[in-house]
Amino acid sequence: MITSRSTTLPNGLRVVAVEMPHLHSAEIAVYLKVGGRNDSRAAAGLAHFLEHMLFRGTSEHPTSLELETAFEALGGSVNAATDEESTCYYTRIHPRHVAEGFRLFSAMLLRPTLAGLEVEKRIITEEALEDINERGEEINPHNLASSLLWPDQPLGMPTIGYLDTIAGFTVDDLRRHLKSHYVPSNAVAVAAGAISADQVFAACTSAFGGWQGVPAPSIVPATGNQNAPATLFVKDSDSQVHLQLAFRGFARLDSRIMTCRLLRRILCGGGSSRLHLALREELGIVYAVDASISAYEETGAFTLELSTAPENLPLAVERVLAETGRLAREAVPAAELERVRQGYFFDLEYSRDSTYEMQVRYGWGELMGMVRNTEEDRAEAAAVDAATIQSTAYNLFAPGNLNLVAVGPWRADLKRQVEKLVKGYAREFPGRP
Repeated sequence: MITSRSTTLPNGLRVVAVEMPHLHSAEIAVYLKVGGRNDSRAAAGLAHFLEHMLFRGTSEHPTSLELETAFEALGGSVNAATDEESTCYYTRIHPRHVAEGFRLFSAMLLRPTLAGLEVEKRIITEEALEDINERGEEINPHNLASSLLWPDQPLGMPTIGYLDTIAGFTVDDLRRHLKSHYVPSNAVAVAAGAISADQVFAACTSAFGGWQGVPAPSIVPATGNQNAPATLFVKDSDSQVHLQLAFRGFARLDSRIMTCRLLRRILCGGGSSRLHLALREELGIVYAVDASISAYEETGAFTLELSTAPENLPLAVERVLAETGRLAREAVPAAELERVRQGYFFDLEYSRDSTYEMQVRYGWGELMGMVRNTEEDRAEAAAVDAATIQSTAYNLFAPGNLNLVAVGPWRADLKRQVEKLVKGYAREFPGRP
C-alpha cells in the first residue's frame, strides 16, 4: 500500500514522503519552481546553466568527481533537469542513506563552489550547437514551435538559451539567480520508496532547516492572440523532414487536460492508435509518430511529431489533419474509447511500482499545486465520455490553434502543397458539435 504524507518546515520548504514499504529502494528529489520562462532574453538559458553549475562541486565536495562519488557511495547517481517552469535534482538511493542524500542536495543548493565556469560554457555550447545548422539557424522543431506559440516572450525561447547568452554568463549572474529563486518557499523536497515519513521529515529538517530566503519573483504571464494557422519551414541538410504540428492547448489545471491525455492515446498511443495505423501500417511513410502535452500555469500545447522522407511530407500532413478534423467531427466509437481508457488505467497501476513515478507525482505535483493520487486520476478518466472527447477536440484542434513546423530538405513545391493543405483545413474544419 502506498501512503503519502507532507509537512511544511518553518522556513517554508514543503516536504513530501511517499511510503512504499514493499520496495527495496528509494528516490529522493528537490524541486524548484524556476525554469526557462523565468529568464529574460538577455539571460536566456540562465536557469539551465545554473543547474549544470551546481554539479561542479560544493564546499564539502569541491569537484564534480568528488560529488558524484559521494552520491554513488549511497547507492545512486545524481541527475537533474530544467524545463520551462521547474528545475529538479534527483537520485535513486538506498533507503538507509536518505538523510545523507538530502545533505548532499543541501550542499549543492546552498554551498556550491560555482567553479569551472568556462569549462561549463564550452559543454553547454556543444549541447546548444546540436539544435543549430551550419548557417546558425535554429533547427530544433520543439523550439521553433514554441517560438510560434509564444513569440517574443520567455515561453517561446529555448530553455538552453542562445550562444551569445551562454557565452556571457558570469558567476555573479549565477549567484543572483540562486539568491532570487533558490529559496525554501519556492521548493519541495520529496522521497518515495522504502522510507518512513518521520525519517524523511527529520532528514529534511536537518539538511534544510537553516535555509533562508525571501519569496521568489512571480512569472510574467504568457500572451498570445493567434486566430489563424501559422507555418514555419527551415532548411536543414538531413535525409528526412522533421515535422511538428503544435496546437495551442490548455493550462495545467484546466479540466480538459485529462481528456487531452486520452486524445493523445487515441492518436498515438501504441500500435492500435489512429496515426500509427494510418502513417505507418497503411502508408509506410514513418517509423514512428508521437504526441505530447505541455501544460503550463496559464497556457499549453498539444503537439504531434514525426519524421518522413521529403516527398512524403504533404501526404503526412494531409493524414494528420484528417484525423484531428475527424475527432472534432465524429464521436469516438465506444469500443475504441474503452480500449484507450483501459490502457491508461493499466499505466496508472504500473506507475505505483516506480519510485521515480511516485516522486514526480507527489513532488512535482506539490510544487505545482496539483497533488493527485492514482485513484483520483482514474476516477476523472472514467468520467470522460465520447461527447467530452469530441468537444475538447473541436476546441483544441481548431485551425486558429495550429502551428506547423517543418525542418529538413523540403522543396518549394512541397512547401506550397503543405500550405495549401493547411488553408484547406481552416476552410473545411467542422462546425461546433
